[in-house]
Amino acid sequence: MTKKEEKAIQVPKLEVISKEGLERTRDRQCYLPKTDIYEIDGEIIIVADLPGVDQKSIEITLEKNILTINTYANVNEIEGFTIAYSEYEPGDFQRSFRISDEIDRDKIEALVTNGELRLRLPKAETAKTKKIAVKAG
Repeated sequence: MTKKEEKAIQVPKLEVISKEGLERTRDRQCYLPKTDIYEIDGEIIIVADLPGVDQKSIEITLEKNILTINTYANVNEIEGFTIAYSEYEPGDFQRSFRISDEIDRDKIEALVTNGELRLRLPKAETAKTKKIAVKAG
């Protein structure tokens, strides 16, 4: 097997959130979702992988400049089958981001599709880059 083939089939382990200093009301693992952050055209886009999560099980809050994503994944067992081998341990997801005052809080949008959450955080008008015209004198 070549190096390229090996990389194509590797499964990254989900990072588990430490239980220290964390009070949870659910007795299951809590994972830190893999996340990409982009900055384009005067806005920040956050893309988080949340496998097994749908719209009803996502809670997004913004309090004191902390944007928090909490999800509660459901376990989908296949009827009539028993698991012979499993690499997946079901659990919840949690991730927090500190945002600045440059973000327009009233215009934040969230969309989930097939286990991928996209958060759109537009910058406030006062925070957008402005070009200053230079005049000849």
